[in-house]
Amino acid sequence: MTTSRRSAIKTIIGAFAVPTLSPITSVLAQSSSEWTTYEIVTEVNLESPNGTAETWIPLPLILDTNYFKTLAIRPEASDPKAVNQIYETPNKQARMLWTKWDKSANNHSVKVSMLVSTRNRNLDFSSPNPALKLSKEEQRFWTRGTKYLPTDGIVKAKAQECIANLPANASDVDKAKAIYNWVVDNTHRNPKTRGCGQGDVKLMLETNNLGGKCADINAVFVALARAAGLPARDVYGIRIADSARGYKSLGKGGDITKAQHCRAEFYASGFGWVPVDPADVRKVILEETGGLAVTDPKVIAIRDYLFGNWEMNWMAYNYDHDLTLPGSALGKKGEIPFLMYPQAENTEGRFDSLDPDNFKYKITSRRIG
Repeated sequence: MTTSRRSAIKTIIGAFAVPTLSPITSVLAQSSSEWTTYEIVTEVNLESPNGTAETWIPLPLILDTNYFKTLAIRPEASDPKAVNQIYETPNKQARMLWTKWDKSANNHSVKVSMLVSTRNRNLDFSSPNPALKLSKEEQRFWTRGTKYLPTDGIVKAKAQECIANLPANASDVDKAKAIYNWVVDNTHRNPKTRGCGQGDVKLMLETNNLGGKCADINAVFVALARAAGLPARDVYGIRIADSARGYKSLGKGGDITKAQHCRAEFYASGFGWVPVDPADVRKVILEETGGLAVTDPKVIAIRDYLFGNWEMNWMAYNYDHDLTLPGSALGKKGEIPFLMYPQAENTEGRFDSLDPDNFKYKITSRRIG
């Protein structure tokens, strides 16, 4: 066993550390009228020529928040010899169901049921709380540069350009709003982008190709915010219900296999983590009722709403970047920019996570309370 594999296994928590789904009624009793409860089920079915295979399925946020709670996780593998383990990344920013089959396996199916509760986020900027501030360590962590989110060079220059017209005493919220507006005004949603994009911010700025999908557009916001000294992060997840706000393009229920969606947050002293989603503004512009002008009232309304608010018809997975999958034969070479889709490998290599028809996975959602 390699050293990296040993250290990965040391960070595994018990597979059933989260309560199982039975009985559902007792869990639902915990929810208030503000909260909505959903069951999300991810099923993966692999083909493996000699039995050996591994899968990694994203699971909901490790820590509960004031807008999201994980109530239960129940993994099931069809082969009794399969090993199911819930793994947390060393920095505690992501967790996943890690399933392994040895050479004797004939069936490579795994299912995980997740029960979560959500409530809409609506931030009031008129009532700051002085107690809400990050530690110096947290400040450094959430302003750091990463492989796809550098904070120097062209990213730093563009961030300074975004806030150049603000007064010297501009607040964190003012700076973030200026960056948010720049992202909405200068990016565009590209329907030809595979999946949710890659989020390679430096490449996008250097080529002046600011088209993409949510992981691209919201990554631009996060990188620019960090470069301007604002703590910020992507929040990777998946849509789990239709929108109640009248936007057909901003929701998905039932079969949500292709409904992955990345959002973003920045930290403002006095307010805590502030939800934003410039990518969904561009999605409305492109897709709603066949396309809308930036000046359309529906666009203006959603642009205003998505700075400080999230409709929680969406499940949060994690915040992590540049992940090496535990136990992967590819090691560091198989690093992924984020974990928002199921991943799998067999002896022939890594499956294409953006091709669920051939990779054979399905994700469903239903409201239960």
